[in-house]
Amino acid sequence: MTHPVALRTRIYVDGFNLYYGCLKGTSYKWLDLQRLLFDLVLSGVNIGPDAIAPPVTPASPLIKYFTAPIHKNFAKADDSVSSQAQYHRALRGHLGDAIQIIDGYFDARRTMQHKYQQNTLARDCEKIEVWKLEEKQSDVALALHAFGDAVRGEVDQVVVVSNDTDLVPALAMVGEHTAAKIGLVIPTRQRVRAVNAALEKLADWTRDHLPDSELAAAQLPSMVKHEGKPVHKPLSWYPRPDLLAPIFVEAKRVKRSAGAAWKWLHSPAEHLAGRLPVEMASTDETAAELRRYMATYARDFGLARD
Repeated sequence: MTHPVALRTRIYVDGFNLYYGCLKGTSYKWLDLQRLLFDLVLSGVNIGPDAIAPPVTPASPLIKYFTAPIHKNFAKADDSVSSQAQYHRALRGHLGDAIQIIDGYFDARRTMQHKYQQNTLARDCEKIEVWKLEEKQSDVALALHAFGDAVRGEVDQVVVVSNDTDLVPALAMVGEHTAAKIGLVIPTRQRVRAVNAALEKLADWTRDHLPDSELAAAQLPSMVKHEGKPVHKPLSWYPRPDLLAPIFVEAKRVKRSAGAAWKWLHSPAEHLAGRLPVEMASTDETAAELRRYMATYARDFGLARD
């Protein structure tokens, strides 16, 4: 049996494909991309009969992350824009030179579209004025970076995290014009999203889903420093923000600063059997216990002895 040669590997992440396919509606958004993709996914890859989990070496930057700042006029929640910005700062702070975040942009404009009417051809439906929101440049940038890096010989393996058929021409060119291996990671949690057949055909290997166990094991620390300043995981990204938010407000009032409140929430509490208050705020029962403690021992609580 021949010994596998270490492959200089770079991972290309379609940020919105990952979010909508794997993270939306979950508490896994505070994702450590290097831990998930390099340590967990690539460690179990089989790319040939002679090698399971062939050694890989990072090609700096290890990860290129393609995204676009959320358009504030179309944000789903009041904190969507700030939460995304916090996450990007946390990635830069935690991963440093291992990640390069490449921004596209959203284009929003008014346009005339056919109104849907059942059993009627689109051309026969009336037209109405609607907003059209389009993400620009991200897919093209990912395709160009993947092909360019491979054709310049910077990498021996291109790993794409996406299920977007728009990437088929780029991966076809990587295969045709370079010797680089192609890996495909489908950003879905439970194999409910069919693997794009055209993409899979071009890949040397495919990971067809990212299970909850791996997403849970690949979370950033709740506080990361970026350029010397703390970046906290957004309240709305915790499992039960409805429970945590009022507890945080009360903690901030008593501790007199958000920083002190965050520190208390993430410190083992002596009077709570060494548990972390932030973890207690994830279920109704333990959150009620935490609120009783805060009310009963308000004075000790305020002294920040825990």
